[in-house]
Amino acid sequence: MFPRLVLYLASLHYLSPQTTCNAQDGFGYEHRTDAVWAQTYINTGLDVVCSISSVDSYVSTESPIAKAGVLANIGSSGSKSSGAKSGIVIASPSTTNPDYLYTWTRDSSLVFKALIDQYTTGADTSLRSLIDDFVSAEATLQQVSNPSGTVSSGGLGEPKFNIDETAFTGAWGRPQRDGPALRATAIITYANWLLANGNASWVSNTLWPILELDLDYVAGNWNQSTFDLWEEVDSSSFFTTAVQHRALREGIDLANAIGQTSVVSNYDTQADNLLCFLQSYWNPSGGYVTANTGGGRSGKDANTVLTSIHTFDPEAGCDAVTFQPCSDKALSNLKVYVDAFRSIYTINSGIASNAAVATGRYPEDSYQGGNPWYLTTLAVAEQLYDALIVWEAQGAINVTSTSLAFFQQFSSGVAVGTYASTTSTYKVAEYTPSGGGLAEQYSRSDGSPLSAVDLTWSYASVLTVFAAREGKTFASWGAAGLQVPSTCSSGGGGSGTVSVTFNVQATTVYGENIYITGSIDALENWSPDNALILSAATYPIWSITLNLPASTSIQYKYIRKYNGVVTWESDPNMALTTPASGSWIENDVWR
Repeated sequence: MFPRLVLYLASLHYLSPQTTCNAQDGFGYEHRTDAVWAQTYINTGLDVVCSISSVDSYVSTESPIAKAGVLANIGSSGSKSSGAKSGIVIASPSTTNPDYLYTWTRDSSLVFKALIDQYTTGADTSLRSLIDDFVSAEATLQQVSNPSGTVSSGGLGEPKFNIDETAFTGAWGRPQRDGPALRATAIITYANWLLANGNASWVSNTLWPILELDLDYVAGNWNQSTFDLWEEVDSSSFFTTAVQHRALREGIDLANAIGQTSVVSNYDTQADNLLCFLQSYWNPSGGYVTANTGGGRSGKDANTVLTSIHTFDPEAGCDAVTFQPCSDKALSNLKVYVDAFRSIYTINSGIASNAAVATGRYPEDSYQGGNPWYLTTLAVAEQLYDALIVWEAQGAINVTSTSLAFFQQFSSGVAVGTYASTTSTYKVAEYTPSGGGLAEQYSRSDGSPLSAVDLTWSYASVLTVFAAREGKTFASWGAAGLQVPSTCSSGGGGSGTVSVTFNVQATTVYGENIYITGSIDALENWSPDNALILSAATYPIWSITLNLPASTSIQYKYIRKYNGVVTWESDPNMALTTPASGSWIENDVWR
């Protein structure tokens, strides 16, 4: 018989050498202060419960600091957001190296989702006017013409604005299509609370016009390329696809509730298409989610962990279709992501292979020195907390062949099967400076704060992870019981397109990348300069998924780029005719 798997197996991911562990041997408890010692007892099948008293102290100290840090960066009355219009969230007061004194739709929406959750659950009833200010500010920004377009021609995909609500016109990675979806989710949470409290007219007359713009944008543009969460890769992004899917599901329910049923059919169709497309990011051979379809990187990325926590639905259990935090795919992905950072940061040196480490955006990151981020490290903890919430509610943990490696890092005797669960407590990885202020990053060498000071998203991440630690959950968004349709379409708003995945086997040298270009606009019309980079996540197979015109004859070629030199494949051109609907996979070998 395998040892009983209890929730402290996941908790050991966040034990420190100062953790107090109690092993129950049938005759009582023995007290030690060594997480490695605790692991030895777990491996023998004994029950071990671990806690760290300093966690409670850290939470009680940091919670008000984080809340104050968020509020200081909002609106004209924020102590660090001078110059911002009412309801505008600044990313950071930092104005040099880097300059973050702007408002991002994505960051603002994530921050206000956390505040709206606090307000609607009664945790802070003082936030109502601030939330209304946010709604008003976002309605204004929707109408601001910008380099991405107008409100009716793509402008909703503009990632950031000046804090006086004018357009930012400098060069940037645009569009970024996660913002409208995240804004919709935040405002829908508020709208549902207002409906439950008898204010349907304000929802219909004030909120719905804002929401309909964002939801229509998602439904009409989800199948178009987007710059990713980190504003670096222009392709399709797992995070963007997932939050777009969530927003449409929530939009359907709200539309039905207020009688706006004319939009439901389209939203429902595109939500199904998004759910189909979401499955394509899973890399079964690697056991992780490939964050972006382009970019030429490994694909191991905090994007995927942030997706899991920001699409958490406690009523969906451990559903793998929506990559819920305790699903086998999300847990396997979590291990691969965390392990990718164990050897690249000095501060992770000497830490056990199953203990907590600092994590960053992705292992190849070089921005501002390529350091760990507070919000990415906190996201790992939050996913585990969310998993614990569901496991405790279910009373059991199901270990599959997909999640087996995740669990075996804590107990080598675990096998595929279902195990009883109990509860435990564990600590969040801590590199918080004295005073509690949180920057964007912390040094890979010594843990000192780096990059933008007082990052609003860092503070908001503290609020959400502490809420998860307390076992707080919020309303379902409809993830429970969803089924991937048997026929998938990548039509989106550009009906008449299909999803085509290009795989090419190509051996490269370090620094060399594979691109594709071809005979149609979506393949950049044979332009080597604008050719689309493929992902090396499953090297030596390079891959990219694109939305191409249906029933169309296409010619294409792969090219190599290395040190400024472009090398084309040998003639003749590759050719295919895309299907009339659904999706297609093209498997090639470099020649």
